[in-house]
Amino acid sequence: MLDWLSQGDYGSAPTNWPAVLLAVLLAFACGHVIAWVYMHTHSGLSYSRSFVNSLVIMPMIVSLVMMILTNNLITAFGMMAVFAIVRFRNILRDTLDTTYILIVLVIGMAAGTQKYASALLGCLLGGGVMLYLWYTSFGSRHRYDLIVNLHWGRATGELVELNRILTRHSHKTHLASQRTHEGYEGTDLSYRLLLRDPRRSDDLITELRSTTGVSRVTSMQAEEESEI
Repeated sequence: MLDWLSQGDYGSAPTNWPAVLLAVLLAFACGHVIAWVYMHTHSGLSYSRSFVNSLVIMPMIVSLVMMILTNNLITAFGMMAVFAIVRFRNILRDTLDTTYILIVLVIGMAAGTQKYASALLGCLLGGGVMLYLWYTSFGSRHRYDLIVNLHWGRATGELVELNRILTRHSHKTHLASQRTHEGYEGTDLSYRLLLRDPRRSDDLITELRSTTGVSRVTSMQAEEESEI
C-alpha cells in the first residue's frame, strides 16, 4: 500500500518526494513570515483574519501547482482551463494587500520550481522592505495634528481674537473651510492645526469653548493624511 502511494504519480519523470516536501515546507515557512509582517504592520479598517491565513496557504498551493506543471504541457493547459472557470470575487480595499498577494505568489513559484535560495531571499527581502516602509512611515505627510470645527457667532471682522488663540497653540494654522448662509447667523469654520504641543490639545478646545461667540466646537485627530 505504501509502495503504491509513493509511486502513484506517473509523469514524464519520477516524483522527487524530498524536493516536494522541502518546497511545501519552505513555502509554508515563508508564508508565515510574510503573514507575521502583515499582522504587525497593518493599519486601517480592512484587516481580515482570513486574508492573513491565505498568505500562509497560498504559497504552498502555488508551489504544488508549479511542480505539477513542470515539463507537462497537457497538464498546464488543463490547469489554465480550471483557473479560467474559477472566478475570485474578493475585492482588496488596500493596494498594499495586493502587494502581499504578489509576494507570496512569487515565493510559491520559486519554491515550486525548486529555487529554494530565491524563495528564501525573496521572503527576507520582501518582509524587510515591508517592515522598513512601516517603521519609517514612508509616504505619509504629517502636516497637521488636529482638525477643529466651530461656529463663530460674531462678525467676521472680529476673527482676529480667534486667530490669536489658534496661533498661540499652533505652529501652523490653515483655514480649510468657511461657510455662511443667507438667513443663517454666524459662520461655520474648519481649521487644520499643527500644534506646538499635541499633548495639550484639550487646553486649546477648552479655551475655544470659553471664548465669546464660539460654539459647537468639535475636534478630530489628524495623525496623517490617509484614504479611507
